Amino acid sequence: MLGDANNVKNEKAGSAKHEPAFVLVGKLQRPHGVYGEIAMRVDTDFPERIRRGKTLYLGEDCFPVKVLRTRWKGKLLLLKLDGYNSPEDAADLTNLLAFVSVDDIPPLPEGEYYHHQLIGLKVYAGEEFLGVLTSVLQTGANDVYIVEDAAGKELLLPSIPDVILGIDLTSKRMDVHLMEGLR
Repeated sequence: MLGDANNVKNEKAGSAKHEPAFVLVGKLQRPHGVYGEIAMRVDTDFPERIRRGKTLYLGEDCFPVKVLRTRWKGKLLLLKLDGYNSPEDAADLTNLLAFVSVDDIPPLPEGEYYHHQLIGLKVYAGEEFLGVLTSVLQTGANDVYIVEDAAGKELLLPSIPDVILGIDLTSKRMDVHLMEGLR
């Protein structure tokens, strides 16, 4: 199970709690050169989605900006954005987070999920309801799912085949096996 969509932004007021509108793809760093380019630290497993003609949504307000050109400089992606033609223009974007629309993220292979797809799933061990998956921790070895019960108590479940038996996004259900020591 993977997906860099752990960092998501929900739509404006009135949207469903677990239906994000935007997925984080990077953070703008500093202007580069004299033509208004800006360097971005890429925070996505799919940097190829940031290309000419695509729209990035920037900052807290997620205002749209069209990408005119991209090129790599080491680990940073240099962006030329529509309407930003000087280093002074680009400097206004320094430290803003950059998002793409959730509609623009590529589908994953069967059996793999973006984190935002898992948030809100009801978790069951057999017929016993354990709670709702509220967040995903990314660790070195495997993800850890945080499940919260009605009383607010948290249960940590490692995302490994011995524990995660099945995920059904349509019915918003996750079936798990509680190994000894997990409760």
